[in-house]
Amino acid sequence: MVADLAIYTVVHQPRRLKLPAQPIPRGASVSDITHCLFDERMNEHYFRKVARYSYYPAGRMFLDLVRQGMRLSIGFSLSFVRQASMWDPELLALFRELVAEENVELIGVEPYHSFLFLLDMPAFMVRMQQMVDELEEIFGKRPVVTDTTEMCMSATLYNALDTLGFRGAVMDGRPWVMGWRESTHLYHYGDDGTYALPIETKQKNSRAKQIPPIDPERTSSPYLLTRHTELSDDVGYRFSNQSWAGYPLYADTYANWLADTWGDLLFIGWDFETFGEHHRLDSGIFEFMRSLPNELTRRKVNTYTASELIERHRENSYHLPLPVYPTTWAGSGGMEFFLGNSAQQVILQLMGHVYGMAKLTENPELIDLAYWLSQSDNLHLIQWYGRSGSEAEVSAYFTPQEWWALGANGVIYEQQQVYINALRAMEPYLPARLARQTKRKVNNKVPRQDQELEPALSYIARHA
Repeated sequence: MVADLAIYTVVHQPRRLKLPAQPIPRGASVSDITHCLFDERMNEHYFRKVARYSYYPAGRMFLDLVRQGMRLSIGFSLSFVRQASMWDPELLALFRELVAEENVELIGVEPYHSFLFLLDMPAFMVRMQQMVDELEEIFGKRPVVTDTTEMCMSATLYNALDTLGFRGAVMDGRPWVMGWRESTHLYHYGDDGTYALPIETKQKNSRAKQIPPIDPERTSSPYLLTRHTELSDDVGYRFSNQSWAGYPLYADTYANWLADTWGDLLFIGWDFETFGEHHRLDSGIFEFMRSLPNELTRRKVNTYTASELIERHRENSYHLPLPVYPTTWAGSGGMEFFLGNSAQQVILQLMGHVYGMAKLTENPELIDLAYWLSQSDNLHLIQWYGRSGSEAEVSAYFTPQEWWALGANGVIYEQQQVYINALRAMEPYLPARLARQTKRKVNNKVPRQDQELEPALSYIARHA
């Protein structure tokens, strides 16, 4: 029977694209390119909506619960933090107050909730290191356990996290990955034993000099906390589903399910928006959550943070073979949720093209823009294309209502056009083109009357 429980929740808001795609004039400034790509007015609208129904009431609820003794692990994408900083500093202060509590652990989430690791693994590693530093600066705690985008995990991802020095990572305990294993144990993938043949180490690892370990006290490869899919989804997805056999779900019933589960530990993971957005106030989700800690205590189930759970069970960690293709907590648990239709596959290719172009420009602002354009949400939001069923319904639910006026095919076409426009807008920033532009300016000392004196002047300023 399980007596050790860790509850994890993640806070994220995407930076949504502007549809229909906006034309970007040649020579536009980076700020104008950004203005044409992202719909900040829409982003603010949805941010404030979710803040009202979920972030504020759920944030205050969790603050009360951790002060009463419940332990919580929580992660924030920097995409969310950026929006909170711009539009609701009071909300960000509330989350800072929550994270500051002794019973709360900060989990390091991939900063933009992107699929950068599919495009450039070394760049992903640099961004993960930067994320740890940035979250520590914002919240005052340094993450040592991480959640890659959508709980993605594979052998390559694990090895990258191992190189960075994370103490632990979270992943979804999908049957196709776990095989005969239960998700109620602590796992690891790294091979800490001796090799049959000696490994040559002629070259020193230059990256180790550039990136210090995130956890300097770590003496093993990262431990893996595998999310219990069914028990997590009973609350995360099924709680307000009146056709579900378990409806209505009460705290005592759920506490029984948790306590009666066989194994060493339980790791439960939810979207923060589960509380108030996915399941509204009148569903009873807040009353359920406020009652749960007492019901757990009655059954001698104790809550711990992710790191505490690792520390308690690290001596009994088991080897878990990880797949080459990432597992995820989205949909049926594989990358087909994000890459299962032709529209998604085209967008991923365009993400790669835009990222490659940005890298060629060597312009940090454009590279950062390419990171934003690699957000996983841009694939999640079109999972419904050519599909039906519950997964397509979830994808359509998250797709902005404003987009549907374009029609299904229109949404796909305009989204692709956003990336194509971004690609073309970056071309003038290529070093070779900038050099030739400079040379032409020198050779043409006296410009014609009809020639713009300042071609790099802000497009918006020129048309104000």
